[in-house]
Amino acid sequence: MANPVIMPRQGQSVEACIITAWHKKVGDAVSEGDLLFSYETDKSAFDEKSPVSGTMLAILAAEGDVVPCLDNVCVIGAAGEDISAFTGGAPVEENKEEAPAAAPAVQKEAAPVTRREGDILRISPRAKALALKTGVDMTRVSPTGPHGRIIQRDIDAALDSGYHGTVADVEAYLAGGYQNSTAVEVAQSTAVEAVQPGQGDTVFVSDGADFGLYEEAPMSGVRKAISRSMCASLTEMAQLTLNASFDATSIMEYRKQLKQNAEALGLPKITLNDMVLYAVSRTLPAHPYINANLVGDSFRLFRHANIGLAVDTERGLLVPTLFGADTMSLAQIAAASKEAAERARGGQLSPDEMSGGSFTVTNLGSLGIESFTPVINPPQTAILGVCTITNRMRADGSVYPAMGLSLTFDHRAVDGAPAAKFLAQLCSMLENFQLLLAK
Repeated sequence: MANPVIMPRQGQSVEACIITAWHKKVGDAVSEGDLLFSYETDKSAFDEKSPVSGTMLAILAAEGDVVPCLDNVCVIGAAGEDISAFTGGAPVEENKEEAPAAAPAVQKEAAPVTRREGDILRISPRAKALALKTGVDMTRVSPTGPHGRIIQRDIDAALDSGYHGTVADVEAYLAGGYQNSTAVEVAQSTAVEAVQPGQGDTVFVSDGADFGLYEEAPMSGVRKAISRSMCASLTEMAQLTLNASFDATSIMEYRKQLKQNAEALGLPKITLNDMVLYAVSRTLPAHPYINANLVGDSFRLFRHANIGLAVDTERGLLVPTLFGADTMSLAQIAAASKEAAERARGGQLSPDEMSGGSFTVTNLGSLGIESFTPVINPPQTAILGVCTITNRMRADGSVYPAMGLSLTFDHRAVDGAPAAKFLAQLCSMLENFQLLLAK
């Protein structure tokens, strides 16, 4: 019996996902638990495993396609089964190297395509290998791939139209110091090298170094989501940033005590950022319009501190939420923040785990940043940037460690004075951190 595999719904707010990679092709044997495809929501990335065993009968969406949640993505069953009920009777392409649209036919009357030395030629690894194997007349190949890229169907179309040449002709056409566009150094050799699957586009360069070479990398789904969110934040909000610093002596001494006794007390590793999160969670309840979302013309004033934790990952910036941080102990916040960061870096967060935040904390202190302007995570009304520790001098000449804090707030929701009071109270709590723990 044929079984369709649907696009999962990762969170209530997710309507569609982007397929980023297929790990099986039509005709492949599939075992239950095998990795079928990878996909992204606007905030995270996931892998989909097969729920059944059988043969991959159809792939209904290509890499890069946006697929609505709960729509069929592929069909698995016994070879030869009728799957028209899942495909709507539409033909299923076995090879989706590029966009599924049919390639325009190559006309025999088309004028030859000439290439001058120094021109950039974009050709996929599969198309290049086929050209070198068949000896197609490259001057008659019309690129139909993205950004003028020659793909396999273009070589096939030229061959079908009778445009044959010799392998030597193809080698001469490709000669001139071409190289993989992802290489760091420009190859000076003009020899044609063996093409392996997975290599990037081929480009022509003129003699000597060509400083115009570049690699074109498409935006990931996560990067697109960050772009949309940040643009909306900066264009739709009246953002203002206040900067302050506090004497970090108290939290540094307390952290030193924890490091010396954590194992004996059975405590997790507690960082300075965990202490900042703890102090923020105790400060927010007294400032409802900072611990809030602004949606349209209405405020959502949260009863608890649901703190977003900005995490730098390979896929981009992700912000998991620590729900009810004001009800957690320092040790619980430390454990929860580390687990959230690990899940974010491993691509294991669901969209629901990255929503519902009332305030966000982002830390660039470990990178030596002394002050910056964090951008608010919509629809929140404020965000706190944590900066590095620098040595400062008091009026009496003594030196103390000062940690900088940067608070960006939405002036539509909060005026300057209330924002300054929040920042001043937070600094006071951090300067007297051990007293804060006694509350």
